Amino acid sequence: MMFDQALRGNPSWLDLSGATPRELSVARWQADAAGGDSVLLDACTGPTLDVGCGPGRLVAALLARNVQALGVDVSPEAIRRTTARGGIALRRDVFDPLPGEGRWHHVLLADGNIGIGGDPAALLRRAHQLLRPSGTVVVEVEQPGSGLTTGQARVRTEGTEGQWFPWAWSDAESLKADGFFLLWQRERAGRRFACWERL
Repeated sequence: MMFDQALRGNPSWLDLSGATPRELSVARWQADAAGGDSVLLDACTGPTLDVGCGPGRLVAALLARNVQALGVDVSPEAIRRTTARGGIALRRDVFDPLPGEGRWHHVLLADGNIGIGGDPAALLRRAHQLLRPSGTVVVEVEQPGSGLTTGQARVRTEGTEGQWFPWAWSDAESLKADGFFLLWQRERAGRRFACWERL
C-alpha cells in the first residue's frame, strides 16, 4: 500500500507534483501521542472517527482517555499496528460505508489527511455525512497563506518509489467547508489545526 513503508518506520518522503518533496513524520506516527497531538485529543470529547489512522497513536490515546474511538485506514499495515497498540480499526476507504454514519461526534483528519483523495472539499462533504448535527471535524492544515495544492503524489523511500495517487495540501482559508462553521484555528509545536462544526 501507499504508506506501508513509512508505517513500518522507514524514512520516507511524499512527492507531490509541482511541489517540493516533504519528509514524512514517520517517528511521530510511530511514537505515542505528544506535542501538538494534544490539540487534536482535547478537541475530541465523544465518539471519534480517526480517518487515515496510520499506526493508531491517536486512537490509542483517545481510548486511554475513555473516549470511544475508531480508526479507519486502507492500509493493512496501519490496521495491524493500531490493533497491536490496543486500538480498534477497520480497513476501509472513508468513502465506503462506515459504522455509525451520521452519529459520530468528531472526525479527525490529522497528519495531512485532508489530502486523502486529492479533493479536500469532497472529503469534508463526506465528513459532514459521518457527523451528527453539531459534530466537529478537526483538521491538521498548512500554515496560513499556503493555499491549496492538488495533484498526483507518491511515497518514496530510499531506493523505492511508490505508485502515483491523488493528494492535496491546504491551509484552513482555502478549504471549502460547506455545511460547516469554523470554530477555531490553533498552532502548537509547529503544527496548525482548525476545527469546523457541522450545521
